[in-house]
Amino acid sequence: MQLFEILLLSSSITYLVLNLFFQIKIKKTYISGVLIFVILLHFLFEGYRWQMLFCYLIWLIALITGIKQSQRKSKTIIKFFKGFGLAILFVLGVFFPSVLPVFDLPQPKGPYSVGTTDILLELDREEIITENKYDKRKLMIKVWYPTNDKVGEMDLYVDDGGRHGFAQKYGLPNSTFNYLDKVNTHVFRNASVADKKFPVLVFSHGYNSKANNYYALLSQIVSEGYVVFAVNHTYESTGTTFPDGSEVYFNYEYAQKIESGTWKNMEPVIEAFKGNLSFEERHPIVKKGLKTYFVRKMVERWAKDITDVIDNIDSWNTSGFFKGKLDVENIGVFGHSRGGGAAGEAFLSDNRIKAGVNIDGVQWGRIVDTSFQNPFLFISADWPKEKEDLNSHAYINKSQSAFYEARILNTGHSSFMDIPFMIPFKSLSQAGDIKPKLGIEITSKLVTSFFDSYLKKKTIDFNLLDSEYDQLNLKIYRGKLVKENLSNSM
Repeated sequence: MQLFEILLLSSSITYLVLNLFFQIKIKKTYISGVLIFVILLHFLFEGYRWQMLFCYLIWLIALITGIKQSQRKSKTIIKFFKGFGLAILFVLGVFFPSVLPVFDLPQPKGPYSVGTTDILLELDREEIITENKYDKRKLMIKVWYPTNDKVGEMDLYVDDGGRHGFAQKYGLPNSTFNYLDKVNTHVFRNASVADKKFPVLVFSHGYNSKANNYYALLSQIVSEGYVVFAVNHTYESTGTTFPDGSEVYFNYEYAQKIESGTWKNMEPVIEAFKGNLSFEERHPIVKKGLKTYFVRKMVERWAKDITDVIDNIDSWNTSGFFKGKLDVENIGVFGHSRGGGAAGEAFLSDNRIKAGVNIDGVQWGRIVDTSFQNPFLFISADWPKEKEDLNSHAYINKSQSAFYEARILNTGHSSFMDIPFMIPFKSLSQAGDIKPKLGIEITSKLVTSFFDSYLKKKTIDFNLLDSEYDQLNLKIYRGKLVKENLSNSM
């Protein structure tokens, strides 16, 4: 809760308790004056939000009680019911502002401030998700970039399409997330790009999520000197807002259609992990599941979105907002969850990509039959031992160059998103026991160190990075190409 929200609730509840149980009387002008003064401060500096509804009700009861000030003593049974009702209102008054707070995002610590702008990318390929055969695929891309501007229009946290899609996901009114206007994103809208060429990263979000839910991670990475093109996968993100104001949301009918009947391909995989099989015995079963489950086609489709973005980077660097600011020779990809799988798939198929990162996503598809040619980093949440480790099979051949495998202890799948900040209850956020800021710090440090090494050609001591955090377990596998280069240089 915010400062004046706490003052509003505490002053109201304190007066009601004193009046109800101790019969302490305060002059009408004093109590009404204090209550009105506090709520005016709240509205002026913090503004109304629906989560405070029960607090406003307590405040109104306190104001009416202070003005009326009945001289009659209440019977014990009446006191009990009044006290019980007041306790319920108090719990509700604390609960809603606490579960959905006006949260604090970590401020980027790199040498640059962070700016954002949007790009509409209209493609000449069929949109297979909609039923209209004439629809063409179009993507909204949120571009995050370094800037030297320290002031300007603050970027609002999550656009209307994302907010409304998220509300629909949980059957809530569209206005549910209007309070997000109050969140300080530490990001400036349409600020000027810093006068330098920066390596380019393309980011892919998780399923039924979107890149706007990764402010903490992306803003920190960008502040270290990267331009990030965050792809919003239309109809498979929570929602998209186009420049004309139209909105489209996650397509639940299509999701059900492509998933229907496919779980049979994964049942043998689950049973193989439960059974007493060796890795070698289990591998062909898992391999078949990785190649036939419906998610494979999804990550291949998303990988095509990523390569379509890369196809346009040269033109964006030639003219317009980013003219001359993109280092088109040094491109990396990364993503979270299914977006991490899509990043890996794009990395396999596009040799313009120099390095790739998968953050806690299963690598579905053909990787199990081959290996990466360039450096790749896989970051895993701290999954329990009984969780099926599909990636131990998917990445069996790792990389011909270098393969980095990191586990961040005490994290959950959502620790890499903004969810732990939005919902500060571990039982609801499923973010693990790690402090949200620490989880983002370790992840962003890993990602930027990795890309610094392979896109900026910096010398990075990964052993030192591993020892810096007790929560980080990092293993590095040198592939055939690295070993050959080492032997040739000796």
